Amino acid sequence: MVAVSGGKDSLSLWDVLHRLGYDADGLYIGLGIDGGVGYSAESQRKAEQFAAEHELRLIVVDVAEVEGATIPEAASLTRRGRDKPCSVCGLTKRHVMNRVARDGGYDVLATGHNLDDEAAVLFGNTLSWSVGYLARQGPVLEASAQGLARKAKPFCRFYERETAAYALLRPIEYIYDECPHAVGAKSIYYKEVLNRMEAERPGLKLSFYLSFLEAKAQGVLPSQGETGAAGLHPCETCGQPTSAPGQCAFCRTWDQVRARHGLTAERASPR
Repeated sequence: MVAVSGGKDSLSLWDVLHRLGYDADGLYIGLGIDGGVGYSAESQRKAEQFAAEHELRLIVVDVAEVEGATIPEAASLTRRGRDKPCSVCGLTKRHVMNRVARDGGYDVLATGHNLDDEAAVLFGNTLSWSVGYLARQGPVLEASAQGLARKAKPFCRFYERETAAYALLRPIEYIYDECPHAVGAKSIYYKEVLNRMEAERPGLKLSFYLSFLEAKAQGVLPSQGETGAAGLHPCETCGQPTSAPGQCAFCRTWDQVRARHGLTAERASPR
């Protein structure tokens, strides 16, 4: 299964996998983000258009229908969204992707993260020395017995400009706009810093990322199995793996949203 956003990277990945003969369904998560440009509506339209043109199956999960509120609404009602909805958005997407991949029996969940994305994440985690996140970063995140689906990032060694060129040459119609809430995000700043460094030293991003993977392979950094997975257990509400006692962060957040939004768990659609 491929997580698709309507953007160039995810649609290009879906296209490549389809052309290589993989039986890959798509998953689109409707976040309810408008930003004055109808962002979610347009991105969903692009994903549905691609699926229809290639006769592929697209699974659509509308967060507002399932959980009772859009991502911007949820962010405004929780402490996670005091500044931006990005935290609630990321939490929700990870939950939905893992649930659909696991419950659907998919072998792997593929995402369109490119080298620019991965280098920026690596840069940020290195600056804060977030060992747990560094341990989990890589081209493949193996499934766990506790219920985490296997995840892969086939484009992690390709520059963003390369995936953009592929989409142009195919040609693939995708949404050009970035998420309206991405303005000022740390990831954007890290990308800008790395772009300046790349301009001075071409190939720096790839070298940075590949050196990191080599260091992990040599045991310089802990592996995925050495951090986190052993401490996971099923959430008492949704059954998804969590390291938190009792409820997972997703269920705590969305229960809070529903309570403040005037909904009850029974009124919201099932997870």
